[in-house]
Amino acid sequence: MSLARWHDLPYLGDGRGGLVAVEGLSDVPFEIRRVYYIFDTERGVSRGFHAHKELKQLMVCVSGRCEISLDDGKVKENVTLDSPKRGIIVESMMWREMHNFSENCVLLVMASDPYDESDYIRDYREFLEATNV
Repeated sequence: MSLARWHDLPYLGDGRGGLVAVEGLSDVPFEIRRVYYIFDTERGVSRGFHAHKELKQLMVCVSGRCEISLDDGKVKENVTLDSPKRGIIVESMMWREMHNFSENCVLLVMASDPYDESDYIRDYREFLEATNV
């Protein structure tokens, strides 16, 4: 079973160029309450290294590519995001790490909730204890 829930986005492009429009609860299985993007990541730098207790996310690489490592406490999987038309849904209680950002990579993240530090699990051992109850 794959940890990555691939999610195709509604592509509305034509001869003039590409266009993707995303609406929460319609194109994404949750209300979008926060949007952010990661860019200008230096070569060799990795991001993430946490899980969320409740938050869900849709991650889309709108430019360039990067690798996402997912871990549910039992299974680990690596996927490459490299298309603005397709992303992955990252469920709650999923450890995530982002690696190998290409030059000019822009990773867009749509989240189900506003930022809340208390929703983060930043210690991998704590995450494993929480997922293996």
